[in-house]
Amino acid sequence: MLLPIHIAAGGLAIILGAVALLVRKGGSIHRRSGLLFVYAMTVMGFTASLLGFLKSPSDPNVIGGMMPIYFVATALTTVRPATTATRIINAVALIFVSVLSILDFTAGVQAFNSPRGILNGVPFPMFFFLGAITAMAALGDWRVLRHGVPRGGARLARHLWRMCFALFIAAGSFFSIRHRVAKILPEPFTTGPMRALPVLLVFVAMFYWLWRVRGRRPLPTAS
Repeated sequence: MLLPIHIAAGGLAIILGAVALLVRKGGSIHRRSGLLFVYAMTVMGFTASLLGFLKSPSDPNVIGGMMPIYFVATALTTVRPATTATRIINAVALIFVSVLSILDFTAGVQAFNSPRGILNGVPFPMFFFLGAITAMAALGDWRVLRHGVPRGGARLARHLWRMCFALFIAAGSFFSIRHRVAKILPEPFTTGPMRALPVLLVFVAMFYWLWRVRGRRPLPTAS
């Protein structure tokens, strides 16, 4: 039963994430779809970790499945009032993402030194890309623990890019594999460029909103 739950949660996360990106920011639809997106990504990530563990305790998905949970959790605490609970979450998140960054760079080196430049089916540039992202995220978490959650546009940007990167993980997990797409979408949408388009649109939307929120007034904390 885990695999259908994982697939359903991932599909729902992609839909909810797209809705949250398209609707008016700060409105009720945005907040509700965003919160449901967090729930869906949490289920998707947890089931991915569990499926990986059942396959092998050393399966990379055991830790990798927790990555989207990390991003949506820290994105959510960014727009929540600062409490003891949020500080504990941010501290645990910093430890987790720091370890994850080290593992990503280590795997990248191993993949680079392999004959085909691939480790567990993943090319070495992707490991270095994920390592850089997680290192940047760890630096942001350290700043939050040291100086508190940023205000204004910086706070919006922290929330936005972490939510969008979680959506990128969900979209990339689905659209990167042709036979998954072929089960749902017709033939014209299974080509490489068409499958890459939704993933690229996530980044286009992210950079657009990052440009829009620059210099904004302080974001009201969610109750």
